[in-house]
Amino acid sequence: MSTDPTPQSPAAVPLIDLQGLVVSVRRRRRLWSAMALLGLLAGAAVAVLLPPPPTAVTKVLVSHKEDQPNDTGTLIRTDVALLQTTRVAGMALRSLNSSEKPEDFMRDYRGTGLTNNLLQIEVTGDSDAEAVARAEALADAFVSDHVRRMRQTAQAEAKALLDQRDRMRDELAEVNRAIGDQSPNNDPRASASIESLFARRAELNSRIADFDQRAAEARTGTPKVVAGTQIVDAARAVRHSLPKAAATDAAIGLVLGLVLGLALAAVGTVVADRPVLRRDIAAHLGASVIAELPRRSGRLWRRRRTRVARERLTASLARTVRGSAEPVSLLELGCARGTSLIALDVARALAAEGPVSLVDGLPGSQFSGRRPRPGDPTVVSGERAAAVSSQERLLGVGSVAPGTAWTDLQYLGTQTVLVVRAGHGSAAWLHTVARQLADQHIPVIGVVLVDPDPRDRTDGTLWDGLHVALRGQSERLARQKATGRRQPERQPMWATRVPDSNQEAR
Repeated sequence: MSTDPTPQSPAAVPLIDLQGLVVSVRRRRRLWSAMALLGLLAGAAVAVLLPPPPTAVTKVLVSHKEDQPNDTGTLIRTDVALLQTTRVAGMALRSLNSSEKPEDFMRDYRGTGLTNNLLQIEVTGDSDAEAVARAEALADAFVSDHVRRMRQTAQAEAKALLDQRDRMRDELAEVNRAIGDQSPNNDPRASASIESLFARRAELNSRIADFDQRAAEARTGTPKVVAGTQIVDAARAVRHSLPKAAATDAAIGLVLGLVLGLALAAVGTVVADRPVLRRDIAAHLGASVIAELPRRSGRLWRRRRTRVARERLTASLARTVRGSAEPVSLLELGCARGTSLIALDVARALAAEGPVSLVDGLPGSQFSGRRPRPGDPTVVSGERAAAVSSQERLLGVGSVAPGTAWTDLQYLGTQTVLVVRAGHGSAAWLHTVARQLADQHIPVIGVVLVDPDPRDRTDGTLWDGLHVALRGQSERLARQKATGRRQPERQPMWATRVPDSNQEAR
């Protein structure tokens, strides 16, 4: 029995390509490096131009009657909150004979609970002496307020216990009078009543003694709290080191600037949607990457590598133009100057076999501003291309940047090699380029990627594009030579792997 093959579903496109995102962020190193440097300089400038005010610090040991070894810090947090009250601030200002408002003074100090019983107070002032005086007055005011509150609490507790004791004593007096009023007789009911009164008197005596003891303990606990609450570290001015502060603020600014720069680079990459990987550019253009040209670098060990890559690219493009029966053009996207230099190198390589003319379709004056050298090809404009002798080989050079006159591209060449700068065009524009070239019936035989990412390991080959790729042409020529007849070619199938947006040139 035969079964129909089930078509495979296309691979799901991820929402965010992490590999492309990392590469794009790394290519924007100038942005986040500048942001990190700006943060570094801003942090150092803040430390120099905005030094911290004179500050004094003191430490107070705070004793509580309710202290427990397993306390979670609730009591010391309460003390910190009480420190930030107008009552404590007013007491400190009165001791300083200051007319400042307590609300304003409260903004100049803060308390920090170091342990369950250790409170640190930091106070600022106009000078070190003023800050120290303020810290001393604030610590004394806090200790006085704390001791007063503890004493009031102990006195209120002792008074409540003594009032309860006095009520017990009044009840005991009534019990004693009831016992004295009982007449001795042999009535069993009277005996039971007397026994109950004696038991009640014994209970009252015990409770009265207990209240006396608890009241005494409440009074005894207050001196311990008073003696335990004291200033353990006298107020002293805090010394600030400008180099240390500048280094600290600069490091913080560096980190914040770097994080902000990376975030901006990542957001800009996602919003701009500019492909940088070989596989993405090849997929959006519907053509394979046939060569790469690294960015020119000032480093000596990279100059030779760039020169070798340029020579290899020139030789490859010269072979392509030489072996093509139809005119070939070079169309740039984001690298007009580099494309003009590549075209000159290819034309010089072809000049050994016959006259060559460059059809200049680039915007601006890429060719007019150069100084011609002996053996350079003739540069003609698009209007004069028709007047060139048929014996001369034409090599068109144009652009597919926004604003391109698409209908003029076919006069530059019926086949084209796209010279694309990585990360320059958006995905929507790459689709527009591929669509417009398809409408003009100009097949793209390859893409030259300029300034690729050196760490890109993706494959820029479209294996289903043999009808357009250079290897497909060589295979067709080989088959034609073997069979002796020309095989019919199928129509190009332009790859559109991602839905196009509405951003296209009309």
